[in-house]
Amino acid sequence: MAGIQISSVAKRFGAVAALNDVSLTVGQGEFIALVGPSGCGKTTLMRIVAGIESADAGRILVGGRDVTRSRAADRDIAMVFQSYALYPHLTVAQNIAVPLAMRRLSGADRLPLLGRFLPGAARRRAAIAQDVAAVARSLGLEAMLDRRPGQLSGGQRQRVALARAIIRRPAAFLMDEPLSNLDAALRVQTRREIVDIHRAAGVATLYVTHDQTEALTMADRVAVMMAGRILQVATPEEIYADPQDLRVATFIGSPRINTLAAEAGADGVVRLAGEAVGLVATPGPLTLALRPEDLWIAESGIAATAEAVEFLGESVLLHARHASGEPVILRLPPEAPRPRPGTALRLGFDPARALLFDAAGRRVAAHAPAERALV
Repeated sequence: MAGIQISSVAKRFGAVAALNDVSLTVGQGEFIALVGPSGCGKTTLMRIVAGIESADAGRILVGGRDVTRSRAADRDIAMVFQSYALYPHLTVAQNIAVPLAMRRLSGADRLPLLGRFLPGAARRRAAIAQDVAAVARSLGLEAMLDRRPGQLSGGQRQRVALARAIIRRPAAFLMDEPLSNLDAALRVQTRREIVDIHRAAGVATLYVTHDQTEALTMADRVAVMMAGRILQVATPEEIYADPQDLRVATFIGSPRINTLAAEAGADGVVRLAGEAVGLVATPGPLTLALRPEDLWIAESGIAATAEAVEFLGESVLLHARHASGEPVILRLPPEAPRPRPGTALRLGFDPARALLFDAAGRRVAAHAPAERALV
C-alpha cells in the first residue's frame, strides 16, 4: 500500500522509552492527525519518519519503498515545520524554488554569475520560475514573490513554507505543529488551506499536533498517542463518541469528559455512591464517563449540587458537584434555566451515550435494564 507505513518502531533515549512498538499506516491521499500531550513521543516519531532520527527497531516505508536506513534527502518527503524554516536572505520566490533548484540545477548552474551562461541553465531556471508562479498563485502569494520573510505576517510565512513543500510533489507530507505560531483567527483560516492543499496534492499526510481541535476538524483519521504508544486510530467521530481507552476519552473533548467512580455489583447494576443509575455491566469497579452535552437537569437521576454557570454565547456551562465530591460539567442551551449555586439537582443522561471503563481504563460494554430507558 502506497503512503506511509510505520511498523513496530521503538526508540529509547537512555533509560527513557520514547516510542514503544508504534505502528501506523497513512494511506495514499489520506490525512492522519497524530495528537497527544507534550512529551508523548509524537515529534520523535515524526523525526524518525523524516530520517532526522534513527529508530532502534522497526521499519518505515514511504510510497511502498523501505526507507528505514535511507538518508532524509532520499526519502521523498516534504516537511512543514512549526518555525517555518525559511531563509531570511532569500525572497519568497527564491524560498519556494529551493527544492527545485537543488533537484534540477547542478552545482555550477547555481553559481550566481557563471550559472547564467551554462548551456540549458536559462531554460531550467525559467521552468522553475513557472512552477513557482503556479504554486504561488494557488496559495495567494503572487503579490509577495519579491518580498523577504521578514516582511511577511506569520500566516503569510506559513503559506510560503507550504508552497515550498508542495512544489516538490513529494510522496508524502509531514507537518509538525505548523499552526502553533499563528493567532486563533489565522489558525482557522490556515487549517482550511492545509486541508485543501492536501486534497489537491493527493498524497499521504501525517500531521502532528497537540491541538485536538485541529485534529478533529482536519483529519480523515486521528491517532491518539500517549507515553510512546498509539492508543487508538479512528475517524474523528469515532474517537470522540466511541473511545476505547479512558485516556483517549479524557484527552479528546472540551470541556473534558465527566468521569465518575462507579461500581457494578454482583447483579450487574451500576451504582454511583450506592445509587443505581440505570446501567448494567460486568461486576467490578468502573468509571462512568459522560460528555457535558449528554447531561441535562431532570426530575430524577444523578444527585449533584450546582456551583457556577459560564455563559459562552452558543451554550452555557453549568458546573456542579456530584454527591461523591467529584466535579460534573453540563453543556446546556443558552435559554436553559440557570440554577443558583447551592441548588440540589438531579442529572439525567441517555444510557446509549454513557461510556464505561474498567479499572485498567479499557472500555467495557454497558446497557440499560430492559424496564428502564433513561435515568
